[in-house]
Amino acid sequence: MRQLKGKPKKESSKDKKERKQAMQEARQQVATVVLPTVALVVLLIVLFVYVATRPDAIE
Repeated sequence: MRQLKGKPKKESSKDKKERKQAMQEARQQVATVVLPTVALVVLLIVLFVYVATRPDAIE
């Protein structure tokens, strides 16, 4: 039967397996790349606020 334009084709088992593998790799990247980067940015913000708001040294 002819496939109509714009209608998505049925997903094969191979396509489904590839999609699940891509999602698993994306989850691993979140754990290994995104979380440490966010932690570093938060640490830098906290450090900046601490340095900017501490009282001057007593002479």
